[in-house]
Amino acid sequence: MKLKVTVNGIAYSVDVEVEEEQKTLGSIVIGSRGNTPAAPTTASVQGVAANAIVAPLAGSVFKVLVEVGEEIEAGQVLLILEAMKMETEITAPAAGVVAALNVKEGDAVQGGQSLVEID
Repeated sequence: MKLKVTVNGIAYSVDVEVEEEQKTLGSIVIGSRGNTPAAPTTASVQGVAANAIVAPLAGSVFKVLVEVGEEIEAGQVLLILEAMKMETEITAPAAGVVAALNVKEGDAVQGGQSLVEID
């Protein structure tokens, strides 16, 4: 079976071997006491644009090195994140123009949060 999975705006094609096709999947409960299944929960995930560059980890924005409207090159450092006293350079995956800066210096960010959008 071939599945299309999108992670952080990047589409992946995945081959999955299926031994026995099931119509529905039952609940998987880990750590439940007794025979009463846990109540289902919902998760909330902030969506990001397909052209967004996202934080690879949680931290704070140490320095922003670009401005909206600036032309950038592939591999150019756009901003620096600081986490656990270590600096992580966030680089442009491709050439383009900075369409939006979604953070400013000093902002706390979570992994997967949109930092910069490029066109």
